[in-house]
Amino acid sequence: MIMDGNKRWSKLNNVDVKDGYLKGLYKIKDIVKICIEENIQHLTLYALSSENTKRPSVSLIFEILTDEYKHFFEDLDFKNDVKVKIIGEKKGLPHNVLNILTNIEKQTKENNKLNLNIAFNYGTNKELLTMINNIIDLHKNKKIIINETLLQEQMYLSNIPDPDLLIRTGGFQRLSNFLLLKLSYTELFFTKTLWPDLDKKELLQIFENYRNIKRNYGL
Repeated sequence: MIMDGNKRWSKLNNVDVKDGYLKGLYKIKDIVKICIEENIQHLTLYALSSENTKRPSVSLIFEILTDEYKHFFEDLDFKNDVKVKIIGEKKGLPHNVLNILTNIEKQTKENNKLNLNIAFNYGTNKELLTMINNIIDLHKNKKIIINETLLQEQMYLSNIPDPDLLIRTGGFQRLSNFLLLKLSYTELFFTKTLWPDLDKKELLQIFENYRNIKRNYGL
C-alpha cells in the first residue's frame, strides 16, 4: 500500500500538517487489524521514500515517530500478532530514528500472524544498488554468474512472494519508485480517497474486486 494524502487531508480538514500525519499513523492500526481479520499474511506499507527525505516535512515525520512510537505500539491490541520488518536505506537517517526502527523489529521478531513490512527511506533504485553491492561483497575474488535466483536472494523482501495487490490512496496513478522489482504481475488499484480516510468498507470492496479478477501471466 502506498499511503498518500496526509498533507492534503490536513488542508481539507483545516488542521495542522502534524495532525494529518498523526491521523495517517493511527490509520495503520485500522488497516493492520482488517488484514489480520482477512487472514492476509504480508502487508507492505510505503511510509517514506528516499526522495521524500529531501523535503522539509521529513523532520516532522521523524518528530512524530520519536514522540509517538511507544504509545502507538502499546495501543495495539494485536501487537503480539504482527512481525515488523523495516526495509530501506539506513544510511543518512538520524541516530535516534535508527534506534527506534531497530527496537520495533526486535520487539516483534517472534510474532508470526502478519508480516508487516514498512518501507522507510526506500526507493527501488537504492535497493538495486544495495543488491549489487551485496553480491560483489559476497563473491569477492570469485567468478559471478548473475541469475534471477542470485538477485532474488538479495532483495529486501526476498523471503516473501511478490505482492498480489497494490493499493495507492490519494488519487495519483503512479508507483513512485515503490517495489518495482516485485510488481511485474501485481494488480494495481488506485483510489481518490486520502490515506487517513480509507475505511474498512472501501478496503474490503477493493479486496472483493481483486478476487474477481482473472489473473493472467504474460500479455
